[in-house]
Amino acid sequence: MAIEHTFSILKPDATRRNLTGAVNAVIEEAGLRVVAQKRIHLTKAQAEFFYGIHRERPFFGELVGTMTAEPVVVQVLAGENAVAKYREIMGATNPANADEGTIRKRFALSVGENTAHGSDSLDNAKLEIAQFFSGNEIVG
Repeated sequence: MAIEHTFSILKPDATRRNLTGAVNAVIEEAGLRVVAQKRIHLTKAQAEFFYGIHRERPFFGELVGTMTAEPVVVQVLAGENAVAKYREIMGATNPANADEGTIRKRFALSVGENTAHGSDSLDNAKLEIAQFFSGNEIVG
């Protein structure tokens, strides 16, 4: 099977609570590799563009506000079937519905502060990665 790349954001609730290393340990224990990573503070424009698919939804403003309030960690993860694998280890969006041992079950505070974002398809992973990383920043 071919190695895929997927995109991840460790959200402000994770960085605020200093959970980057703990979440990365879960990612790596599941067999994915962090091949690019940086801590950034999203601008309003970046967050609005990234979450543009939700622009017409009632929670859009709150989402943008949450994602720009504090730093995030953006990542590229690599592994076999990386998109599906990362979504599996993140767990359900609502941490109350997430399986035991998943990132969201272990670390999320709520649906709104659910610790991590992961691409939902290989095509979206490529677009999301390109928004934050140049090719020479992805190593491994």
